[in-house]
Amino acid sequence: MADTHPSTNGATTTSPHETSEQWGALRPVTLDANGVLKTPHGDVKPNFGASLPDTEDRGADSEPLRSWQKRNNIDTSAQVKLVKLVHMRYQHPDLEEITTFLRDFGMHIAKRSEDGNQLWFRGYGPDQYVYYAQKGPKKFLGGTYSVESMAELEKAAKIEGAGQIEELKDAPGGGHLLTLTDPEGFLVNLMYGQQPAPTDNYPQKVLINDETDKPRVRKFNRYTPGPAAVHKLGHYGLCVTDFATLLQWYTRNFNLAPTDFLWVPQEGTDRKDVAVFAHIDRGDDPVDHHTFFMSTNPTSHVHHCSFEVHDYDTQHLGHQWLGSKGYTSVWGIGRHILGSQIFDYWWDTTGNMVEHYTDGDLVNQHTPIGWSDAKDEALAVWGPEVPKWFLE
Repeated sequence: MADTHPSTNGATTTSPHETSEQWGALRPVTLDANGVLKTPHGDVKPNFGASLPDTEDRGADSEPLRSWQKRNNIDTSAQVKLVKLVHMRYQHPDLEEITTFLRDFGMHIAKRSEDGNQLWFRGYGPDQYVYYAQKGPKKFLGGTYSVESMAELEKAAKIEGAGQIEELKDAPGGGHLLTLTDPEGFLVNLMYGQQPAPTDNYPQKVLINDETDKPRVRKFNRYTPGPAAVHKLGHYGLCVTDFATLLQWYTRNFNLAPTDFLWVPQEGTDRKDVAVFAHIDRGDDPVDHHTFFMSTNPTSHVHHCSFEVHDYDTQHLGHQWLGSKGYTSVWGIGRHILGSQIFDYWWDTTGNMVEHYTDGDLVNQHTPIGWSDAKDEALAVWGPEVPKWFLE
């Protein structure tokens, strides 16, 4: 990794010329302002933001979800019905070190095993825990989804690569867990029967004044320094060597549905899909733009996992807190194009990438699947330039 220097907020960053060949390149216009601002000094075309309907945003390079599933011979009735992503599972050689990091990242300990070799970490949402850590050599143990019923867990147990259903006797909230192995060796965990946690500590929504709507009258916004409290687990991503095989495995076996594809030109064909952002298909119910991300890579490895925080100020204060503690920033803060969320990526103390995010898109079965050119410029509408190692 290139030499680093501290930023003004204490975070470790990398010099611009060492991060990306595209440093200084102009980003493409993603939203075109039709109006022109008249000023005494001439015409100015300002930047412009809008919340566009999904069908309007997609344009011609899109396809209805059900059409794509039919074209790919996906039988939705045979899929194991996931409900949501609930927690990540990792193995760490130093549990005390990762505990300090995760607390600085905004989680708190839900439970520690009697022997001290297992830890469960909570956010402030309804999930009993959003992160499970066990002692051992660095290892990714997979993301964990809740399923609709025990029958769905039993259906999943028949998939090739599935283990045995086990009762979680020591974990907060109980429940049953099934671990599967996908065709590339990644673990995928399914859970049913966990009791929800109480949720009575949601942050107060801060009022924001804009140029016309000013609800904050005689109310002053004040903040305190500290970690950005984690609400829930939002998504995780994998880098894979056989994208087509794994795309088929995940979308056939589970109700994971593409929201967006990224493609590259390919000789002899128009293009080749190399990455997917997938959501959990819950019909008309709104769900996160993506719960699972997968991209083509020369090696197989987990890319990152991502946790939701309250708002933009919370995220910035969390960034400042992590920087002041000497942790290493990967990329951020910025705003993604696909998914729209504001992002902030960090290295944990074991060398895994973790993300804070806020303000993400919601979709459902009526959101058309979109296709975009896989260029660095497609990753963010604003923010620091993409570091090379983020894409590796």
